Amino acid sequence: MRAFAANTPMPDMGELPWTPLTKPLSECRVAIVTTAALHTAGDEGFTPDDPSFRILPSDRRDLRLGHWSPNFDRSGFTADLDVVYPIDRLEELAARGTIGSVAPRHYAFAGNQEDTLTGIRLDHGPAVAKLLRDDEVDVVLLTPV
Repeated sequence: MRAFAANTPMPDMGELPWTPLTKPLSECRVAIVTTAALHTAGDEGFTPDDPSFRILPSDRRDLRLGHWSPNFDRSGFTADLDVVYPIDRLEELAARGTIGSVAPRHYAFAGNQEDTLTGIRLDHGPAVAKLLRDDEVDVVLLTPV
């Protein structure tokens, strides 16, 4: 796996954007974006090479892990949702005033994307960015699988 990853060509993403915080973290709204292929119970799961996303309402905890690899160890997720989706930790931080608030919606992608990343770069990524702006999110916590 290490050799495969080291030899996998990556598309040129151009210059990485960076936006510094313009206010204290204690005033910021925070959202989670994960690549754990999470979806709510009853929602359609992910398919292989699925660049789309799922919306995870902040109050839902009935999430399913849709990761495709049979080599993926699910025991951490099974024991504690916060391993891949730290929603309870964010709510604790908001209650203590460390962050301003927790966003009403969070977003999940599948980590297994097509080689060019075209769908996530050109369609679904910008769609999630718009939804994050609509929810007035200041900070995004990215959680990998």
